[in-house]
Order: sequence, then structure tokens, then C-alpha cells
Amino acid sequence: MPARDLDLPDPDAPASRGGGLGPVGVILVCAAALSVLGLMAVYSSTAFRSSSFFYKQIAGLLLATGVGFVVSRLDLEYCRRHVWVIAVGVLALLVLVAIPGLGISVNGSRRWLGFGPIRFQVSELAKVGLVFVLAHYLAINQSRMRELKAGFAVPLVIIGGFAGLNMLQPDFGTTALIAAVGLVLLFLAGARWLYIFVSTGGLVAVFTVAILLNPNRLTRFLAFLDVEGNKQAGTYQLYQAILAFASGGIGGVGLGQGRQQMNYLPEAHTDFIFAIVGEELGLIATLGAVGLFLVIFVCGLLHLRRAPNQFQYLLVAGCLLFIALQAIVNLGVVTGRLPTKGMSLPFVSAGMSNLVLMGILVGVLVNTRRAWSRKETLPGTRDFLG
Repeated sequence: MPARDLDLPDPDAPASRGGGLGPVGVILVCAAALSVLGLMAVYSSTAFRSSSFFYKQIAGLLLATGVGFVVSRLDLEYCRRHVWVIAVGVLALLVLVAIPGLGISVNGSRRWLGFGPIRFQVSELAKVGLVFVLAHYLAINQSRMRELKAGFAVPLVIIGGFAGLNMLQPDFGTTALIAAVGLVLLFLAGARWLYIFVSTGGLVAVFTVAILLNPNRLTRFLAFLDVEGNKQAGTYQLYQAILAFASGGIGGVGLGQGRQQMNYLPEAHTDFIFAIVGEELGLIATLGAVGLFLVIFVCGLLHLRRAPNQFQYLLVAGCLLFIALQAIVNLGVVTGRLPTKGMSLPFVSAGMSNLVLMGILVGVLVNTRRAWSRKETLPGTRDFLG
């Protein structure tokens, strides 16, 4: 039997109180630790160029903290009543990005909107918009999740709308991430395995064709298959990252003492910042960072099992997935386990857009911690922990 969309219990009920930090409190501590690590890495990786990157990172963290605090105080059920307005607004911004003259193009990709000196990557808002609208739709249609139209076709159109507009930028990495999170939410809501399997196969086929038709991305993918043989061209950045990890060893060469910050590793403060951590702070620090992400994910699962209704269950699951999967992709790319794709490391990489996104996602977790008071796994959903 599918779960009923239950009313929220009293947030001040005794069951909601408890000793210790609790799962969400631990997540906040881990996010703060990763943010501090990011500040150190950004400062070190950009000191040779300009200190402005460091100050921008501080400003981004302050803004993310403020946005997260606001989100943590919102009435999620009120936001839910306006979820379609949120979805249409985000989709409209994605359309504006694709219009020459409005969207800001960098390195051949049009992904940003500018407001004076401020630039914002709209795809980060698309992640939040998808989670809200998909969680709402799946919750109100939970009794119809075994149907082809209501339980698969319509939510697939929703996912395709957000993913497709991102692919036009083009941004294959974010497109794949959005599609993956959307399909996992479908699975958790109780959609048929067959539908999800077929759509996953179709998604892989679409990306394969898109890569084959794009010479630049095809070249990058083929170069990834032989990193050392293409180290002077397609895999230069990845090769330098691998050298950084190798030179860092167990304890690192010391903060600010690495060579990669001296323009050997291009744009080291953004997508490849984890290589700077590996070179300067060593294996211990990199394993510690991976451990923090693992703790965030596990604590998120523990928190998730207390969800009082289907909407908030899927909402929190989507937020957790975006943090975890984005971290996995970034770590996989920087260590050479996945083809090179620009994707920020949550809480660590330089970039105000992604920091604000992380603030929103963590703000949702804090918000639900205040509202949930019963520890139970919802019937009719597929729980992460089985």
C-alpha cells in the first residue's frame, strides 16, 4: 500500500527533542569542516594569482549561510502550494540563459546570467526546482505510481524539461546529474522497475549520440582512455592532478608549498581543487574529506527515515542525492576514475553559485529537522537502508 501524505506533527512534540547533535547537527558540522578546508585550499591555490578569489569565497560562504538560514525557517508546506510557480520560474531562467545576449558564455558554454558584476549559474537553481516539483507530483500521485502515464510518463516529462534545457547550454554533466536524481526519486516513490530500466537505457543512448556528434567532447572522452599518452593535450589537467596526488604522499608538502598552484594545474581553485588538497595536505586530508562526505550521506539516511510524509521524504532524499552524487562525480573526475567533466566539489570548490546551492540543500535538511518528530519509515516507499 502506498503511503498517505500525512499531516505534519507538532514540531514541539517531546519526541522531536533529544540529546546530542542528531544526524542533521552532524551534517552541519561536516559541512562547516569541508567549507573551512575549501577556504584553505582556495587561498593556497590562488595566492600566486590574486587574493580576490579568497575574499569571493568568504563572501560566497556568508551568502550561502544566510540563504541556508532563511530556507531553514520557511514553511515547506507553504512553498509546496506554490511549487509550480517555482518550477516555471526556474525553467524560464533556463530559457533566458540560452538566448544570446542574455546568457553569459564562457569557454563555449552559455550557463550564467549576470546582474552587474554578479554572475549566477542557473543550473544550480534547476536542481532545487526539480526536487521540489518532482517531490510534490510524486507525493500527490503516490497511489498511481504503477501506472504508465501518471507514474512514469508525466514525471519523465518533468525531468526531461529540466535536464533538456541544461543540455542545450551545453552542460552534459549537470544534465546527467539531474536525470539520475530524478530517476532515483521515481524509484523511491514506487515506480515500476521496467520503466526506470528502459528510461536509463534511453538516457545512456542519448548521451552516447550527443558525445559522438560533438567533436570536442568525443576527443576528450577518447583522450581519457589514455591519460599519459594525451597529457600534452586532452588530459593535461587530469595528468597534473594525478601528479599533485603523487607528490603529496601521506602528509602533503605543506599548505601553500605545492607546485600546482603556480599555473601548472589550470583553474585549480574550481573543479580540481581536491588535487590541491592532495598535494599540500596529503592522503590523510583527502581521506578525511571523503570521510566527511560519507558521514553526511549516512546521517542524511538516518534523518530521512523520520519523514512524516511522502513529499518531505522525497524532498530530503533529492537534496541528499544532489550533495552525494555531485561529490562522487567530482572525486571520480579528479582522481581519473571518470571522464573529465566540470563539476564543483560541494562546500569546497570556489564558486558562489554552488555554495548557495549547498546552503539551500542544507537549509532544507535543517528545516525538516525542526518539523519531524516521529521516527518511522514510510510505507509504500523504497527506503535507502532497505
